[in-house]
Amino acid sequence: MESRATRIVLGIWVALVLVFLFGPIAIIAVYAFNASNVQTWPIPGFSLRWFASAWANREIRSSLLLSLEAGVIATAIAVLLGTAAAFAVHRFRFVGREAVSFIVVLPIALPGIITGMALNSFFVFWGLGLSFWTIVIGHATFCIVVVYNNVIARLRRMPHSLSEASMDLGADSWRTFRLVTMPMISTSLIGGAILAFALSFDEVIVTTFTAGAQNTLPLWIFGAIRLGQRLPEVNVVVLVVTAITFIPVIVAYRYMDQSTDRSR
Repeated sequence: MESRATRIVLGIWVALVLVFLFGPIAIIAVYAFNASNVQTWPIPGFSLRWFASAWANREIRSSLLLSLEAGVIATAIAVLLGTAAAFAVHRFRFVGREAVSFIVVLPIALPGIITGMALNSFFVFWGLGLSFWTIVIGHATFCIVVVYNNVIARLRRMPHSLSEASMDLGADSWRTFRLVTMPMISTSLIGGAILAFALSFDEVIVTTFTAGAQNTLPLWIFGAIRLGQRLPEVNVVVLVVTAITFIPVIVAYRYMDQSTDRSR
């Protein structure tokens, strides 16, 4: 049993880790409401002027729209391919089954810069110009992993006897999938899709190699910070991106938690 001193030390350590992780985000959130365009601490006052300024920036709005469109389409592709791969690996036994599983998971295991360079080389080799669709393909390659892992984990926890019972009662494969399998995996599927969208929305490394002249929101942030201009607007955009990314993660966590409770 842990002593009181051990619990205190562990509590302090956890608090320090949380401050290290979320302290910079909290500072950016405060700077987003800074009345001055100079980032000094403490801030001279609070204002919403930079929110209006950021929204009036056409480049920011177009970058945000591009990121949302790419994220939604990449997520849709990831849901279709990731779910299909999960069912194939779980339900069937074939030569190269483990290799398929390894290939699907590989993009998320590699550093983003390696994945981006590999995709860029592939597009250049086949003479494909970098465009919106190369961004979508790049994002889908690592979004598939999230959906695949969620769905196959749920399939492995689902008793196979449920499908057998449905077929014994006269249901065909499609009816069994629609009425038995799909409701059982729905929470994992939705959770995986939400996490995939969040991952796609804030991905900057892969986008850098697959965007061409396209400018997504993470690329705009990176460029604005590098040039040192419009830092107040950058703080606002970073705050919004953090919120957009944070909310889907929380929702996905709740869905996956519900999935775990149902499996029990």
